Amino acid sequence: MSLPSAVLFSCTMNSIRSPMAAAILRHFHGRDIFVDSVGVRAKDVDGFAIQVMDEIGIDISEHQAKTFDDLEDSSFDLVVSLSPEAQHKAVDLTRYMACDVEFWNTFDPSVAEGSREERLQAYRQVRDELVEHIKGRFPLPSAYDI
Repeated sequence: MSLPSAVLFSCTMNSIRSPMAAAILRHFHGRDIFVDSVGVRAKDVDGFAIQVMDEIGIDISEHQAKTFDDLEDSSFDLVVSLSPEAQHKAVDLTRYMACDVEFWNTFDPSVAEGSREERLQAYRQVRDELVEHIKGRFPLPSAYDI
């Protein structure tokens, strides 16, 4: 399977799931694939997301949230939606551009309850699921791992 040249990740707020996914794909394939992320709405990057990404050596602290309307370029080969709301918006977007849309329904860890550590664990689980999904969808050279 050949890699797409441009991938857009989308979620509800562009503060947790889509910035994490974009940063992971950029980490693995940033020289080969243009990667961006958006939300249906924009909210500052989540502190727990920053922390769990830092645990695997990826810095998302400078992420600037944006919406579909903020996109400067719509030349994507693939839009990956991580929430139902983003999936609806992505399908609307494809009325105007020729690209594939995939729906990876991903838990929103911001709704997790419990202690700080329990909440962080929910973010880690989402991060790890995104890593595995991305490694499966966008194959890596066998010597490379996170």
